[in-house]
Amino acid sequence: MQPGLWLATSTLAAVLGMALLEDGVCRAPDGKDGFPGVPGLNGRPGQKGDMGEPGKSAQRTGIQGIKGDAGEPGPPGIPGNRGYHGPHGPPGLPGQPGPKGNKGKLGTILEQPRPAFSASRRSPPSKGRTVVFDNIITNQESSYSPQTGEFTCRIPGLYYFAYQVVSSGDLCLSITKNRERVVSFCDYNSRNILQVNSGSSVLSLAVGDQVSVSTDPARGSMIYSGSEADSVFSGFMLFPQTG
Repeated sequence: MQPGLWLATSTLAAVLGMALLEDGVCRAPDGKDGFPGVPGLNGRPGQKGDMGEPGKSAQRTGIQGIKGDAGEPGPPGIPGNRGYHGPHGPPGLPGQPGPKGNKGKLGTILEQPRPAFSASRRSPPSKGRTVVFDNIITNQESSYSPQTGEFTCRIPGLYYFAYQVVSSGDLCLSITKNRERVVSFCDYNSRNILQVNSGSSVLSLAVGDQVSVSTDPARGSMIYSGSEADSVFSGFMLFPQTG
């Protein structure tokens, strides 16, 4: 039987059944269910529903995978602000010795300053305890003054000084450096005859140091003044000092 005919027969039977019930006629047993109808068209979309509550985070139960390969380096960042200076580090190790320098020019003793003097007594002025030798015999570099009886150092170094002074009585003499006694020598002459008082010393001098011969009146200062014998004071530099 075709579906269309079956649908029409079922509809007629239902209408007749309802009419008989209304007239009080006995109701026949229900017929069998018909075949499903053709699906209808889709309805219009409904309204948007309310937002649901946030879901709960699930606990991770899986096994962590192995570390992946490193990615490509990113571009350089912007330089940061300059930091404070750190403390100075310890000194480094000494460097290697430099190469040997060239040989210097040959020197000559003639180019070196050679302070030296020698002076005797003729008509010396009185300078207290300082014995003045007023007659210049030699005076290289003009370091000795016949007016004051003092040698003034202009070139630092080691110097040798010596004197020979004729006396007619007791005589004590000292070699002084900057008016301070360095060495002293005494001769006692009870017979009042001419005799020589001599002394010498090597001194280390700096620029400006002064050296002279001085007397000690408390112990004797009888220096002979005459033409029979000369009193001499001499000195010279042994070698200069540097540094």
